[in-house]
Amino acid sequence: MLTKPDIAEPPGASGADASAPGEEAARPSRRRGWVGWLFLVALLGGGIAAYRYWPAAQQGGTGQFRAGDLRVPVLAATPRVGDVPVYLEGVGAARALNTVTVRAQVEGRLSAIHFKEGEDVTQGQLLAEIDPAIYKAQFDQAVAKKAQDEALLANARIDLERYSRLAASSAGSKQQADTQAAQVAQLEAQVRADQAAIENAAATLGFTRIVAPISGRAGLRLIDVGNIARVSDTTGLVVITQIKPIAVQFSLPQQQLPKVNAAFAKGPVPVSVLGADGASILETGTLVGIDNQVDQTTGTVRLKAELPNATLALWPGQFVNVQVKVDTLANALVVPTSAVQRGPAGAFAYVIGADDTVSARAITVTQQNDAEAVIATGLGPSDRVVTTGFNSLSEGAKVMVGTGDRVPKPDLAPKSRPDGPRQGKGPPGGGGPPGGGGPPRH
Repeated sequence: MLTKPDIAEPPGASGADASAPGEEAARPSRRRGWVGWLFLVALLGGGIAAYRYWPAAQQGGTGQFRAGDLRVPVLAATPRVGDVPVYLEGVGAARALNTVTVRAQVEGRLSAIHFKEGEDVTQGQLLAEIDPAIYKAQFDQAVAKKAQDEALLANARIDLERYSRLAASSAGSKQQADTQAAQVAQLEAQVRADQAAIENAAATLGFTRIVAPISGRAGLRLIDVGNIARVSDTTGLVVITQIKPIAVQFSLPQQQLPKVNAAFAKGPVPVSVLGADGASILETGTLVGIDNQVDQTTGTVRLKAELPNATLALWPGQFVNVQVKVDTLANALVVPTSAVQRGPAGAFAYVIGADDTVSARAITVTQQNDAEAVIATGLGPSDRVVTTGFNSLSEGAKVMVGTGDRVPKPDLAPKSRPDGPRQGKGPPGGGGPPGGGGPPRH
């Protein structure tokens, strides 16, 4: 019979002491866990600190964090005092000062054209000719008729003198002398009628030479040589427009009519035509007329200005933006338009105090454009107002006013956050090549 041999147990190998070696092995593992957690917390705290303080250090220009750099970077301006013109703006169109459609005043074959399309013509300049043969014959006929009647008149006057002498000596009839006097008067009237016919024929003959009625720019030719020009033609031969000077007609709201009337009563009112950019001035002239009624469909009133147009900057039919100077604000307080902010309570501006602390101050804006705003109340000539950097600005915030070497740069595109996903180990905001910071890990 087989039996299990007895094996002596080593000292300390009882059940209670069997687990001691395992616990001793677990203690170093727990220590390494606590160290890992502490390292993770430290790394997290460093990331938060870098996120909060790195931009301020970068704005300071040193690339390091400094406690004194925790300020909002801004740009500032000081109000100026000066005279500011008051403009009213409207939209209109350029119009020729005078427009004439040149038509034939007599009918006939167009024999010649003496102008070029699109050229400047002067008043009285020959433009075209109509065949004058028929009208020359009519003129000659009128001249001959007058010569005939003048000969008859001369003979009648001789007979009247003879009959008058005979009647005075009782050798002739007094009735015959009176009849001859009437005959002379009749022929004298006939001669005057002949002279009127000559003048009419001469005028008709002159109409065969078509001349420019005004000085201006000739348009495109509307009839060619060889065609029959008729008085009933509505198109005419050519259209002449006077564009130097030129007129501009525009409209303003009826609410602005009192200002225009007040300025018009004081004297000439300057009018400027703006370019396509809305800032450059193409031409400057004066207001010449205001319409006598308001258009009830649009609530606007039409106005007309006259401008020299020496450089031909304006052309008939061209749409233009117009500025009318109606007043001048003397010694006005002016700030950049960017300094004016809008809130629920109205307009305000951030004023920088002596300790570089900003405070919001309510202001009253009289007028403003894209560049400047006129302030009636709320600011003084010595105040400094913030013009750029409002994103992180609040009441009582400390600011860093930009100078020549420390000007806040505008963000053209959003930058990556310091705690955002990055592949490298470089500092927040860059420093290494795009897409990676350090060497790859193996």
